[in-house]
Amino acid sequence: MSKKSKSSALHETDGVSQPDITNTAFIETIKKKRQQQPSIDDLVTDILKGNITALSRAITLVESSNPKHLEKANAIIKRCLPHANASIRIGITGVPGVGKSTFIEAFGMFLTNSHKKVAVLAVDPSSSLSKGSILGDKTRMEDLVKNDNAFIRPSPSGSSLGGVARKTRETIILCEAAGFDTIIIETVGVGQSETAVHSMVDFFLLLKIAGAGDELQGIKRGIIEMADTIAINKADGDNLKAAQLAKVEFNRALHLYPQKASNWQPKVTLCSALHREGIEELWDVIAHYIKHTKSNHFFDGNRTEQNKFWLLQTIEDRLKSQFFTTPKIKSALKTQLELIENGKTTPFVAAEYLLNLQPKSLRNDL
Repeated sequence: MSKKSKSSALHETDGVSQPDITNTAFIETIKKKRQQQPSIDDLVTDILKGNITALSRAITLVESSNPKHLEKANAIIKRCLPHANASIRIGITGVPGVGKSTFIEAFGMFLTNSHKKVAVLAVDPSSSLSKGSILGDKTRMEDLVKNDNAFIRPSPSGSSLGGVARKTRETIILCEAAGFDTIIIETVGVGQSETAVHSMVDFFLLLKIAGAGDELQGIKRGIIEMADTIAINKADGDNLKAAQLAKVEFNRALHLYPQKASNWQPKVTLCSALHREGIEELWDVIAHYIKHTKSNHFFDGNRTEQNKFWLLQTIEDRLKSQFFTTPKIKSALKTQLELIENGKTTPFVAAEYLLNLQPKSLRNDL
């Protein structure tokens, strides 16, 4: 009897044997084509046409630490900027296991079925040891990844605060220029450092599950203060009653927090990403929030403040990069680390010594 086929991508399949005859000339043609680097003009033109390949290539340049790539990426972003800022940017966070990827797929499918173009920027945690990332979000969003109106880009968090990829802010601009009207940013997890996501989105959604312990102590107070809506996921089956009770508790708690600058009272909703229930109701809440914040001018003012924040953040990042890539500093840093290991200096004295090695103008900036 044949085995029943599985619909999920998360299962093993029988391997496919390689054919005996391979067109080597065709393979070489593909390799050469991949090695060709399109010009800035070509990339920008194709991005504005909604070409996913060009968009992916541009994002790769943005994420690169190669100085030559940085120069090219900046030129592309500058050209794309006039075509950006027309989307709704939604940040989604929650503890590991809350079902972020499943929720985003359900949410994304609802939006695309509503004639929206959705870009998902999924930030994958990087190993502190190997520095690598699995980047498996596309596998967990197997329906959305095949949707012509959706684009999913997993990126490693690297050493970025809060699990936000270093260049996510610029990637948003490229996606907007490519015609995506809804940008979703999925973060690694919950923590005070998620302020990085909050500073680049219009709407901040916190996903929770009921029955995971004390509903208010399980996460930091700061993350609740930033949330524009709390969605309690997995509100189905035997967990439905617990989710309903959690909704009541969160609603009570939210009224104790100070009024938000947007004059918006955060909502609490129930949803089941697995059964795709409560998704439409959540979108109605988001649409109401956008209408509310645009009418009181908070929406545009918030984006202006975010741009100011990222200006200062970019300067700090660039100064830090310049400092650690200076040959003189790299050599002296190795020496100071050895002195610390041998107990011959302190971290503070070593830091002061290294900072004084920088040119006076840059030292004053640092």
